[in-house]
Amino acid sequence: MKQYKAALFGGLAAGVLTTLVMLAGRKSGVLTKTLDRDAVDWIDAHTGSRALIGDSGTSIVEFANHLGASAAFAVALPTLRKLAPTLSPVALGTLYGTALYAVNIGCIAPMLGITQGERAAGPRKASERWAIHVIQAVVSAVLAERLATPTEQSLNKMAGPRVLAYQP
Repeated sequence: MKQYKAALFGGLAAGVLTTLVMLAGRKSGVLTKTLDRDAVDWIDAHTGSRALIGDSGTSIVEFANHLGASAAFAVALPTLRKLAPTLSPVALGTLYGTALYAVNIGCIAPMLGITQGERAAGPRKASERWAIHVIQAVVSAVLAERLATPTEQSLNKMAGPRVLAYQP
């Protein structure tokens, strides 16, 4: 599979996974109110969607947005891989997830009114949001790499080191 297509599919899978993590975390009490619920509240506040399509319908709209964002952010991974070829997918995903968290949750979400900002959220909720972004980006990076068609260079790496025979 081509790199960008692999990244897109990795991002979609990561979006589904992080949604399940947030749902399970909320239901179990491990996580507080998660960002997807903040987004559902924001969508309803700006559109009146709950009155028209209910909470479930508004949640589906948010889920579609979440998948789109996850896929779109993942498409940057092949370019990031070229900029940092020696990083493992886990390291690359951790750094990228942290950057996405800083920009999206630290800056954009409070400006739009989706959140009140990370200082107001407190350390626990901020840590939860950061962790979800890191999970999303790491899963995206790992899947993007696994799904991509191996290149000649990666095939050479898999073959192992070449041994040169001594010839006098």
